[in-house]
Amino acid sequence: MPQDTFTLRLVAKELDGALRGGKINKINQPEKEELSFLIYTGKGTVKLTVNANAGDCGVYFTEDRQENPLVAPNFCMLLRKDLTGAQILSVSLDGFERILILKLYCPSDFSCCERELRCEIMGKYSNVILTENGIILGAMKTTALDENFRRTILPGAKYLPPARQDKVDPSDKAALRRLFSTPPEGELSRFLFSRVAGLAPVTAERIAADFAGGDLAEYVYSTIFSDEISPCVLEREGVPVDFSARSVAGAKHFETLSAAQSYFYAKKRAIKRLEGERRRLSAAVSAQKKKQEKKLAGIAEKLREAASAEENRVKGELLTANLYVLSRGMKSCELPDFYDESGKTRKIALDETLSPAQNAQNYFKKYRKQKRALEFLRPQEAEAREEIDYLESVLAQIGAASAIEDLRSAEEELIVAKILKAPQSGSGKGGAGKKTGRETEISFRRFERGGFCILSGRNNLQNDRLLRESDPDDLWLHTQKYHSSHVLVKARKQTVPEEVIGFAASVCVRYSDAKGGGKVPVDYCKARFVKKPRGAKAGFVVYSDYQTVLAEPLPENERESGET
Repeated sequence: MPQDTFTLRLVAKELDGALRGGKINKINQPEKEELSFLIYTGKGTVKLTVNANAGDCGVYFTEDRQENPLVAPNFCMLLRKDLTGAQILSVSLDGFERILILKLYCPSDFSCCERELRCEIMGKYSNVILTENGIILGAMKTTALDENFRRTILPGAKYLPPARQDKVDPSDKAALRRLFSTPPEGELSRFLFSRVAGLAPVTAERIAADFAGGDLAEYVYSTIFSDEISPCVLEREGVPVDFSARSVAGAKHFETLSAAQSYFYAKKRAIKRLEGERRRLSAAVSAQKKKQEKKLAGIAEKLREAASAEENRVKGELLTANLYVLSRGMKSCELPDFYDESGKTRKIALDETLSPAQNAQNYFKKYRKQKRALEFLRPQEAEAREEIDYLESVLAQIGAASAIEDLRSAEEELIVAKILKAPQSGSGKGGAGKKTGRETEISFRRFERGGFCILSGRNNLQNDRLLRESDPDDLWLHTQKYHSSHVLVKARKQTVPEEVIGFAASVCVRYSDAKGGGKVPVDYCKARFVKKPRGAKAGFVVYSDYQTVLAEPLPENERESGET
C-alpha cells in the first residue's frame, strides 16, 4: 500500500506511541534524500529513517547500517545544531494531508523553543522541512524564488502547506454524506480515488471491494478511521511488491507497520543495489570482452593473410626448378606443378623488373614471413579465446548472483585479474565491497541436504579454493557446456545419495548461464579426478571418470544455510 494519508495516519499513531518523550541523540544523512535519527526512548535506542526519495518515501524504524558521507550535507548540519538533544513531544498528521509532523522541544544553553520537523510524504514532491513559529529554518529540498511563485521553500520564508486538492476531507462526515447523497457514477473505486482526499488507487480499490451495501458514507468514514491494523508485505518470487496496513492474502505479516515498511524498503534497496552493482561489474567485464573480441578479429584477419604461406613456398620451388626456361621481363609464367598428382600446371605472377631467381627468392621470403606470423599468431589466438571464455564465465557468475556477497566476490576477482582498480581505503561509497584482495574472507555458498554439506564457489577464485580444500572422495559438479559455479558435496567417507546429487546439481544450474526452462546436464565425479592445469585461468579445470545427471535450477525460495 503506498504512502497515502490512510496509511500515514496509522504510521503517525504508531510512531507517536513509540517516540513520545524520546530524545534525539544523533542525526545522519546517509543518502541525498534520506535522514536517520538515533532516538533514546527510555526503553532503548531506536533508529528512525525519514526518506524523501520519490520511490522510497516514508518515515519508519529501521535497523540497517548505512555508511555516512565523510562530510555531512548542510541540512544535516543544521538539524544537528538545532535538534540534537531535542525531546519529541508528539508525532501527528497535518489534518488529513500526507504530512507527518514531529513536534520537538529544543533546549539550549541560553533558551528553549518548540520546533516542527515536517515530513511531506508525497512521492516525487516529498520533502523534509524544519520550522519554528511557522518560519522555515531549513529544508532538504529548497526552491528559488523564480521557480515556484506560489510556494517558496527557503530559510526565513513563511511555511505554506502544499496546495490542497479539490477533494472531500473524509474526516468531515457531513461532506461525505453530501458526496454520496447520489449514487456514484462509474466504478466505485475510481470515484473514491478522484473525489475523496488521502486515498491511493489501491486503497480505494480495497474499500470498494469490501463494501457490501448500506450507508456508503458511514462505511467509508469508519474504514478510513478504524484503528484495525495487520501490517504485512506482499512478495512475488522474492521481490517485494507492496506493504499494507491491513491483512492481504499470501502476504508476510509483521508486528508493526514500521517493521513492515522497514522490511519492504530495505529489501527494495537491496535489490536495487544488487542490480546496480551487477550492471557496473557486467559493464566492466563486457568492455574487456569486447576488447578481446576486437583483438581476436584482428588476429583472424592476419591469419587469413598468412594462410597462403604454403602456396608461396610451392611457387618459389617451382620457379627454382624451372629457372632455365624463364627470363627477366616476364610478367607471369605457367609451369608444371609436380605437387599435383594429375600433372596440372600452375600460373605464377612475376615481377618483370627482377630475374627469375630473384622472383623465386621473393616467394620464399613471403613464405618465411607468413610462417613466422602463423607461429606468432596461433598462441595469441588461443590466448584471446581463453580470455574470452574466462570473461564469459565471470559474466555468468555476475548474472547468477543472488546476493551482494556474490558481487563483492566477483569484484575482488576482477581486481585480482586487473580488470578493475582496487578502491582506495577511505574512499567513501561505491563498489560492491571494500575488502578487496581478501577473497578468502567471503564464505562459500552453503546448503544442507540429507545431512550432507553442499558448497558452491561465488567466483573463479573460490572455485579454485573449493577444489584445493576438497577431500579426494568429495563429489565435484559442473554444468556441461555451460559456465557455472563449481559445487562440492562433502562426502565425509559416505556414499552420497542420488537425491543429494540431484539437489547439488540444481544448485549448479542455478548459478550458471544456462538460460530458459528445461533440464540441464550436469557432470559430477569425485574430486580426485579433477585437475587444474599448470598456468590455467582461475576456475579452469579438467576432469575424468564422470557421470551426468539432468537437473533444473534450484528454486529461488531455497535459501542458503543461515539465510532468512
